[in-house]
Amino acid sequence: MRFALSTNWNNSRLATGEEIVEEALALGFDALELGFKTTPLQLEGFRRSLNKITIDSIHAYCPVPVGAPSGHPELYQLLAKSEDERALARLYLRETCECASELGAKVIVFHAGYVPLTTFFRSFGDSSMRIRLEKAKWDIENPHYKKSKGKALKLREKRGKKYLDLFRREFEKILPHLEKYHITLALENLPRIEGFPNADEAISLMDEFKDAPLKLWFDTGHAKVQSSFAWSKKEDVLAEELAPHISGIHLNDVIAYNDDHLQPGGGNVDFKSLKKLAQREDVLKVFEPRSFVTPENLSASLSYIKQLWS
Repeated sequence: MRFALSTNWNNSRLATGEEIVEEALALGFDALELGFKTTPLQLEGFRRSLNKITIDSIHAYCPVPVGAPSGHPELYQLLAKSEDERALARLYLRETCECASELGAKVIVFHAGYVPLTTFFRSFGDSSMRIRLEKAKWDIENPHYKKSKGKALKLREKRGKKYLDLFRREFEKILPHLEKYHITLALENLPRIEGFPNADEAISLMDEFKDAPLKLWFDTGHAKVQSSFAWSKKEDVLAEELAPHISGIHLNDVIAYNDDHLQPGGGNVDFKSLKKLAQREDVLKVFEPRSFVTPENLSASLSYIKQLWS
């Protein structure tokens, strides 16, 4: 089974692409995902190292856009209210597409954006829902929390229809570029209730664009956060439901309610339940821990996952 490492883990610590490649190989990884923190200088090193390692996927936007203080997957959002921001998102997505094609990557991992839930009087968003669950002593079956969650999900569904239409229009503008370079755009599940697309929206898009280079990307930690708040189904159930449309997985772990990006095995994600999806050869498997995870813990985590999914 083949595993890649996201360069977001070590590209703030190592200056060159060559150094990043050597460290990934030494830890036992077979490939890379170029993260959204990749600099133009590091990109040159990755080009020179293609004879040593394969680049399976690229996380938009890559490399870091000119003039941006640092890389971020939501630097510009395709679902922004501003047409200027959406135009920038399309511009840098096209540049990411060209970068992927040059390096042999076939998939771009993409954060599509968010459906805002803020109203004039209150917010049903991420922070307020955390406060409600904390008051309920982290009991998702608490009647007060269930009532609040129900209102939030109803509002999320209603407002999501508008953003579903907006995404359709924006995707059709970038579709020719994806087709030209034979690149698949994979929409990542996000950890917040506002994240787009949710499961229903994702299936709707997959049905509508079934012949287009549009797929889904499953982040294990994000799915666990959503299920911990009861905003979505349990991560294994969700993965099975979306499996026909999933082109890759981000492997990271969380301690229930926070988007921790720990090494797999360091939190509460049930990776054993995801074995069926992971064993598919057409599904890319990318470790995506945060930079604070030590090389020793990451190496041990890779061994753990290989044994668990063998």
